[in-house]
Formats: sequence, C-alpha cells, structure tokens
Amino acid sequence: MKHDVSHKKAAILGLQHLLAMYSGAVAVPLLIGTALKFNSEQMTYLVSIDIFMCGLATLIQLFRNKYFGIGLPVVLGCAIQAVAPLEMIGQKFSINTMYGAIIVAGIFVFLIAGWFSKIKKLFPPVVTGTLITVIGLTLIPVAFQNMGGGNAQAKDFGDTKNLIAAFLTIIIIVAIEVWTKGFLRSISVLIGLIVGTLLASCMGLVTLTPVAQASWFHLPQLFYFGVPEFEWSSSLTMIIIALVSMVESTGVFFAIGDLLHQDITEQDLKKGYRAEGIAQIFGGLFNTFPYTTFSQNVGLLQLSGIKTKRPIFWAAGLLMGMGLLPKIGALVTIIPNSVLGGAMLVMFTMIAVQGIKMLTKVDFQNNRNILVVAISIGLGLGVTVYPQIFQALPQTIQLFLGNGIVVASLSSTLLNLIFNKQKN
Repeated sequence: MKHDVSHKKAAILGLQHLLAMYSGAVAVPLLIGTALKFNSEQMTYLVSIDIFMCGLATLIQLFRNKYFGIGLPVVLGCAIQAVAPLEMIGQKFSINTMYGAIIVAGIFVFLIAGWFSKIKKLFPPVVTGTLITVIGLTLIPVAFQNMGGGNAQAKDFGDTKNLIAAFLTIIIIVAIEVWTKGFLRSISVLIGLIVGTLLASCMGLVTLTPVAQASWFHLPQLFYFGVPEFEWSSSLTMIIIALVSMVESTGVFFAIGDLLHQDITEQDLKKGYRAEGIAQIFGGLFNTFPYTTFSQNVGLLQLSGIKTKRPIFWAAGLLMGMGLLPKIGALVTIIPNSVLGGAMLVMFTMIAVQGIKMLTKVDFQNNRNILVVAISIGLGLGVTVYPQIFQALPQTIQLFLGNGIVVASLSSTLLNLIFNKQKN
C-alpha cells in the first residue's frame, strides 16, 4: 500500500476520482430540476451547489473524530435512488416539503447510526462478497446506457460514433493498465477520459455551450428555494430511501475495508452512518440533496492501487472549488456520455470482480452457501433489470424492493441466517 503520494500526484488522482463520480453526482440535480421545471438560473444553482456539497459531505466522512467520519478513502455524492421519490414529493407537495423531508431523514440516520451498526455481525464473507458482486453487476447497465449515448429512448442511441468513442476509451484504459507502470498506470481512467473526449470532439460529440452559459462565481445560500416544510408521508418516504442508502453504504465500507485489508468495526460503521446523516441535513438546509457513499469509486481505488486518503481530500477540495466556480464545473460536463460509459464499464466490472474475489474465501463445499449466493445474485440482478415487477405492491414497499442492491443484501442476510445459524 502506498502512503507516499506527493500532493502534485494526489491532486491528479483526486481529479480522476472527481471525474469518476461527476456524472452520477450531476445526474440527480439535472433530473429533479427538469422534473420540477426549474429555470436556467435555478438549475445552475442546483447543479453547482450540489457539487460543492458533494465535496463538503466527502470531507465530513474523511475527517475521522470521536463522533463521526469513517476515515476511509470514500467519495460522497447524491443518492440516485432519491430521484423518483423527491420528484414525487416536489410535484405533489412543494420544493420546500422535499427539503424538509431530506432534513428529517438526515436526523433519523444520525440518531439510528449506533443501532444500525450492530448489523455488522450479519455480514460474514458469504453476504459481503455477494453484496459487492451485485453492486458491481447492477452498475454495468448504467455503463452500457452511457456507452450508447445516455438516453436509451433517443433515436441516435447506439450510434456508431458513440460506440467508437466508448470502445476507444476502454482500449486506452486497458492499454495503460497493461503496458505502463507506476503513477501513469494509477491514472489510467483519467487519461482514458481525456483522450476519449479529444477523440470524441473530432467526431463532433463535444459541445462547449454549457461552459459559455455558466456564471463565474456564486456562494451556497441557506434556504435558497425557501424555508423547509415538514409533512409526515414525505419524511417517511425519505427515511426509507435513507435506509436503502445505508445498506448500500455498508456494502461499500466493507468493500473498501477488504481492499485495505482493514477490519471494519461497529464503531467505524456508526461514525460512517453519522457522517452521512450530517451530510443529508446540510443537503436539506442548503437546498441540495441527500448524500451517500459512492460505489463508483471503489473500482477506481482497485485500478489505481493507491488507497490513501490524500487524493480523496484533493477530490473534495476540487469539488468544493468547482461548486463555487460554475464555469469550471461546467467544463467537466463536456465529457460525452459514451466516453464516460467506457470508463464506467472498466470500473464497475472491477467492483464485481472484487466481490467474486471475496467469495473465494467462502466454503462452497457447503451447498447452503451456494444457495445464498445464487439466489441473492439472481434476485438482485432481476430487480435491477425489471424493477416494475413489484408495481402492484404499495409505493413504500416498491421504494425498498426496486433497488437490486437492497434486495440482494436482504436476501443474502436472511438466507445466511436461516441456513448457517452457526458461524460461517
């Protein structure tokens, strides 16, 4: 493990982490702003302050202290599973109700962190290995959608130009991984994204309009869209989404612990959940979103081989800087979806392979372990492809069961408890 990354190298690695999570982080404000018919000024605020808050949330998680912060090299971004429920609350009630519900959910996460951390004993390798494999596999369709251009319903989805840009990006990353070593290899994704974007611009896939339209500077404002309002069903909905995010974060914490050969304790989990709760409360106060630990960046840690926190501190600082300087923030949005998709494919499959590697520690002579893994992966992937299978059930239950990672974690935990009452 490398501890001696200079600040110059750490800054470049931090930029790579930022680019890896940027599209996921920006997707949430874009989707919600569009659904709630925000004008361009509101949209600019939403996107750039959201980026600023991603940086702040990451710092809260990085600074380990007595009360909060897991202190692992993790990056926080908006929870994508929050999009549909937030749109629903915003349309049915108001934007202010939406932010009230986010604050309530953040307080809830902070308060139950200690109790929720007790679930550690429910996560032996057969469960964590399955969960991390499913996290990687359920992200692959997102990568493929981006490789095709981002919108599967669009007429030009899967256009030759998009495919060329996507596969060239994959080839560049793989070539750097195979034929270089040291620092160059650790920034293979960054080089892939930059060279991929340059090649895509030659094919006319890059536009600089977002940069021209963005303003130069602005600051986060408390209650920008108005004072939060509280409504019980909206708050309950966001609490359920927060629980879904906590389950997902648990998988990410264990994945990074495995990468660092570090045991994740109950205390670590408690501080990690508390940091996410604080980040959510800030999201509600500054009118952005709930924040959660991003699984995208686990694959990047594995690819770069650099697992210290210094690059993540840089990523957090860069995110906050870009949030205050919308023009620079907009510069990152010019990377075409197809190029991002190519890089995502490499990173997400790395997460799945890490899960498989963890499963090699499991005793598969025991048929019950095979059943735990097989059924849970099957359910997790099935729900990811067809979440509408649960559309006849109440909305609240759909929020839970529409997420493949949550279904896989519930399934693997319960089946393991039923089949392996004795320790694995």
